[in-house]
Amino acid sequence: MDLFKLHGAGDKSDSEKRYAQARLKLVNEIRAMSRGASDYVPRPVSERVLGILAKVPRHCFVPEGELCGAYANHPLPIGHGQTISQPYIVALMTDLLELHKQHSVLEIGTGSGYQAAVLSELAGKVYSIEIVAPLAVQAATVLGELGYANVEVKAGDGSAGWPEHAPYDGIIVTAAAEHIPQPLLDQLKPGGRLVIPVGGRFDIQELMLITKDREGQIHRMNIEPVRFVPLTGGE
Repeated sequence: MDLFKLHGAGDKSDSEKRYAQARLKLVNEIRAMSRGASDYVPRPVSERVLGILAKVPRHCFVPEGELCGAYANHPLPIGHGQTISQPYIVALMTDLLELHKQHSVLEIGTGSGYQAAVLSELAGKVYSIEIVAPLAVQAATVLGELGYANVEVKAGDGSAGWPEHAPYDGIIVTAAAEHIPQPLLDQLKPGGRLVIPVGGRFDIQELMLITKDREGQIHRMNIEPVRFVPLTGGE
């Protein structure tokens, strides 16, 4: 029987156990990848973040028609030309932020709300912006229903950041920008970390870690090649 045909039917506790097993299987797959048990050896992900992936219900953030792949380690379409990112990439980008409960984090590109849910388990406050208004409304609804009370979502142009709540300890961008928007650099706190894919739609994109030191100087580090939908807005 297809695991995800149980969604919304049958015994709820049994269904949730099956989803929990699927999450654990996904986490073990990502762990094995980062230990070199596959041909492609990505950057390792911490056990702290893997523990969050084992907890957050990704199936609640995917369209019903995509439930069969909710815990597969690849991106899925969520409508409006957008995707929910590959779980490994979600874990990696989260890990790079090095978040703690006293931190506030800005997310550009709410999408389904899954990445925001993961961030909320680590940070004190998550502010998330989505340029596609129906996705922003849907994500906010799902996050609220699941009890992620420390996440605030709004519809808008994320390339301008969210200056009302700046500066941020961490900023994460879940769409590829051709260049790093200056407002995001300005809104990053000294000592903060910005994780962003950089590159054009048809270019090789590079996941980058941007840090701002205590003197306000910007430092850049290439992490690994990635593929994201493009960042839209006035960046």
